Amino acid sequence: MTEAATGTRAVDRAADLVATVVRADEPLSFADLQDASGLAKSTTSRMLTALERSGLLERDGSGSYVAGRLFWLYAARHDPWDELVRLSRPAMDAIGEETGETVHLSVTRGDRVVQVAQVDSTYLLGTRDWTEVDVPAHCSALGKVLLAWGALALPAAPLEQPTEATITTLTGLRRDGARTRDRGWSVTVDELELGLTGVAAPVFGVHGDVVAALGISGPTSRLEGRLDELGRLLSAHARALSTLLRGSNHGSAHEKVVVA
Repeated sequence: MTEAATGTRAVDRAADLVATVVRADEPLSFADLQDASGLAKSTTSRMLTALERSGLLERDGSGSYVAGRLFWLYAARHDPWDELVRLSRPAMDAIGEETGETVHLSVTRGDRVVQVAQVDSTYLLGTRDWTEVDVPAHCSALGKVLLAWGALALPAAPLEQPTEATITTLTGLRRDGARTRDRGWSVTVDELELGLTGVAAPVFGVHGDVVAALGISGPTSRLEGRLDELGRLLSAHARALSTLLRGSNHGSAHEKVVVA
């Protein structure tokens, strides 16, 4: 067999492995892929290692194979939210375990903030489904992140005022945005509803722009004394997720996050 033919066959085998993973309804183990491909164990291992290195495949927390970062790069130009949610889930679960509060992931859709994923609070007080709730952007920590980094245009005046604590002027909103960018996270205390507090941090995509906001919410009585701590925690997880989305780290979404 010629060298060219051998190279073509290797490419075909690698492509078949990628296709098998992408078409599967769930992550596939090494044994699953070896059985499906009919390749020798050593050949399967060598090809999977090369495909991981190139970003075409990666392993989840259990060691099974899923589509890699290059598929995120493609999805970012088309319909990124399913892939974004998948990549964000480990960080959201970790934040939920560390804080016990409701964890949110939101993106922009037109001029609206849309929540695309949620991890429920472990507390009875604070648990609700926010995915179908339409909240004015300037009243939520998630919306403030998207406004502060220009992912969402400033709303038209006059601004809605659900509570006495709500920011009601564009000047005030711009000032709040500058503070948000300076510290790296946004805060709302009683601005959407009395007794409700939120904290959120920006998630950056492949082009360095903000593609999502990662945040938590809960009763003001539980969160008000921990705002800086929670802001640093969210920022650390958001930075790790941003690195994952940009594909500049060959680690995994399950790496331990260190909070400064």
